[in-house]
Amino acid sequence: MIQENLNFIIEILGTISFAMSGAFAAMQKRFDVFGVLIIAFVTSVGGGTIRDLLLDQPVFWTRDIFTCGVIFLSTLVAIFVKSIEKNFKVTLFLFDSIGLGLFTIIGIQKGLTADLHPIICITLGTITGCFGGIIRDILLNRIPLIFRKEIYATACIVGGAVFIILEKYSNFTLGFAQISTIAVIFTIRTLALKYDWQMPKIYSYQKNDEG
Repeated sequence: MIQENLNFIIEILGTISFAMSGAFAAMQKRFDVFGVLIIAFVTSVGGGTIRDLLLDQPVFWTRDIFTCGVIFLSTLVAIFVKSIEKNFKVTLFLFDSIGLGLFTIIGIQKGLTADLHPIICITLGTITGCFGGIIRDILLNRIPLIFRKEIYATACIVGGAVFIILEKYSNFTLGFAQISTIAVIFTIRTLALKYDWQMPKIYSYQKNDEG
């Protein structure tokens, strides 16, 4: 029962975090209220939708109106916070990083429940954590974070590996593995931003480069 409650809390907190990160990103672009709600929605459910389609399972939010209600309320809160919080960049980063860790765990656990290989489970976790943000950034007409210099998907992969090791190959509880994974992903994102960690470049910029 305790573990079921923890899983429920992780899912709700992840939904809230990504809904608010989507809402803040949309408000940066000065979208209207409906536009903000749409961006918040796709940010929250985009990765999970793709994950469920890959697993040939019913898409989670189509059978759970509660999730839609959480997204709607989170968007309203974000709109309210807009009037008192001006530093959208920091706020967006915090909610996006927290949501990334929470949703990565959800994706991995879905894979483990389906008895998939650990590497595939980590891939599903990365998809769940990242693809909502990809859809969000595409709709906002900007290059998705995962394709830019920021450490993003790599944090999911490292955190996912930590989760698999702790959950399958150690004596630690599932709750400890979940909390540790969230902490690892959030820490990697924070340190990468602070110290400007980047993935290795495979090309050098030239003046006549196109595209």
